[in-house]
Amino acid sequence: MTAFDTIEPAGNGKAQAAMPPKKSEIPDDMDMLRTAAELTRDISTARPEIYWPDMLVSATVGYATLAGAILAESTWVALTFAFISFVALYRALLFIHEITHLHRNALPGFRTAWNLLVGIPMLTPSLMYEQVHTIHHSRMRYGTPEDPEYLPLALMKPWSLPVFVLIALLAPIGLLIRWGVLAPIGLLIPAVRKFAWERLSSLSINPDFRRRPPETEEQRRWFAWQQVGASIWAMFLLTTPFWLGWKPLLVAMAIASTVAVFNQLRTLVAHLWENDGERMTVTAQYLDSVNVPNIVAGFWAPVGLRYHATHHLLPSLPYHSLHEAHKRISAKLGVESTYQGAIHAGMIPLVGKIARSTMGRRG
Repeated sequence: MTAFDTIEPAGNGKAQAAMPPKKSEIPDDMDMLRTAAELTRDISTARPEIYWPDMLVSATVGYATLAGAILAESTWVALTFAFISFVALYRALLFIHEITHLHRNALPGFRTAWNLLVGIPMLTPSLMYEQVHTIHHSRMRYGTPEDPEYLPLALMKPWSLPVFVLIALLAPIGLLIRWGVLAPIGLLIPAVRKFAWERLSSLSINPDFRRRPPETEEQRRWFAWQQVGASIWAMFLLTTPFWLGWKPLLVAMAIASTVAVFNQLRTLVAHLWENDGERMTVTAQYLDSVNVPNIVAGFWAPVGLRYHATHHLLPSLPYHSLHEAHKRISAKLGVESTYQGAIHAGMIPLVGKIARSTMGRRG
């Protein structure tokens, strides 16, 4: 029996088709959970020979082609460089997700290097995900109003989906204001500092989420230098039009906006967003999440994120092991297992599925 199995209620002597259970009513498939853990113990270590070159090459290519897009005189050459820069910087930025899940003693120096090379230059330091994303993986809070990264999008109005994606166009402007304007003002006005920390210092999609202060002195120090770095860099960027002209900043912001929108589109299809706010089992979280194993998905969901459902089963598994984990679990459990319930064909069918769910909620 899988987590999809339901009891057919009888009615007038005839079996009636059972409705699929609500996500919050799905029990844990303990066989799947045990199998996933047992089959992946030997591939659970983050490999520096993969992480470091991947991140460094992505960042180097991204910045080099960004410079090419700014300096190119031909429109087509500039657009080509801009596209390559977008792809590379998108991949480099998504290492923020891996950093959140890395054990503090894994890959010494990687967090700091990533922040200096990617997080702070793109005004998205790892503090915006650390101590926030782990809430999303909590069995007690995933899919509830306390989850910073969850909205019941499939249960909302149809207009909510394009708004959800397109609002990301404003991300570069928002980040410049957050770090270049509000951060220095917050040094003088505690109320501004409190507002900026609670509302504007996390990569969350839940508008009701309020971030709590750092819990330890170590966290405060770790987050403080990132805030200082991001603020200095943002203020520097805001001065560049006065001595470099507007083109460098506008090109960089256009590429950053493309990265933000594409990441928001990936986020839209990372889950089915069908939970109504109740607590869910790990299996229910898995089935509300998405695996798209095909190669094309590696472009729009890089750094292992095409196996987002498997990641929710095994949050600490490094990104380079998720493909192998998926193969092993699929082979062991078979095509009739609960595990197959989170596998989907691609981005377009997923967007269509979520959009159809909203169509009955017009208004």
